[in-house]
Amino acid sequence: MTPAVGGVAVGDVIAEQTYHLDRDRLVRYAGASGDFNPIHYRDDVARTVGLPGVLAHGMLTMGVAVQPVVEWLGGDAGRIADYQVRFTRPVLVDADSGADITVVAKVGALDDEGARIDLTVTFGGETVLGKAQVRVTLPA
Repeated sequence: MTPAVGGVAVGDVIAEQTYHLDRDRLVRYAGASGDFNPIHYRDDVARTVGLPGVLAHGMLTMGVAVQPVVEWLGGDAGRIADYQVRFTRPVLVDADSGADITVVAKVGALDDEGARIDLTVTFGGETVLGKAQVRVTLPA
């Protein structure tokens, strides 16, 4: 069931979730997106261009970060009216241990049409997406 405007308040944490990324997921995302830049799957290439290792695709990180909001909306992604982020830090995906991204979704503002959900997205204790905001429509 989709939450209603009256069922939430500014400041409510609506979701907190940790997602694991591994190299297999990066390769699958590369195939789905067509982004085969080798910095997303080869450490030697990433290091050659000055990176510490393989990085997750920014758009994959963005897609993972909105997932708890979609789940909160009962799986109805059609209620997302707008979603914007600023990429602030890369997510380094270790060959053995992968990477864990933690997402905290909090109600930032409410109006008659719905809510602005503010996302705090971290990897290794550092924020990786800045000003991550999801505008959702909610029933009255």
